[in-house]
Amino acid sequence: MTLHKWLYRLARMYWKIRRPVTMGCRAVVVQNGSVLLVRQTYVEGWYLPGGGVKRGESFQEAVVREVAEECGLAAAHPRLLQLYTSRNEGKIDHIALFEINEFTGIPRAKPDKEIAELRFFAMDRLPDGTSPATRRRIGEYAANQFRAERW
Repeated sequence: MTLHKWLYRLARMYWKIRRPVTMGCRAVVVQNGSVLLVRQTYVEGWYLPGGGVKRGESFQEAVVREVAEECGLAAAHPRLLQLYTSRNEGKIDHIALFEINEFTGIPRAKPDKEIAELRFFAMDRLPDGTSPATRRRIGEYAANQFRAERW
């Protein structure tokens, strides 16, 4: 088992006991009608890029940082789409979803990090293993209707 997987399992156990309130962000990174998805090293499936908000950081600062760390892209002008709540992992997580369609750089995963692979996919042809929540968020984005409050 990799270190990332072990730490993720340990964190989930902690969350179930303590039930912390956390903040996170995800990005719908769009280019020519396709959306960028990442496959992480510590959990199965394809997801929108994103992660936790650090102490003293805004949601917007966090999503720009996460997209840079996970995808190697310098995002400009992220647009807030919706705020969600999730209790799926034992914690109470508040998640800000952003649209990013202005960026520089070439998408690439950094070696020895948490991202195993990343690629652009047509929104109507997402890969097998795309998480249900990711599918819902992309569906909302494609329809331009953000009514859900739960992730």
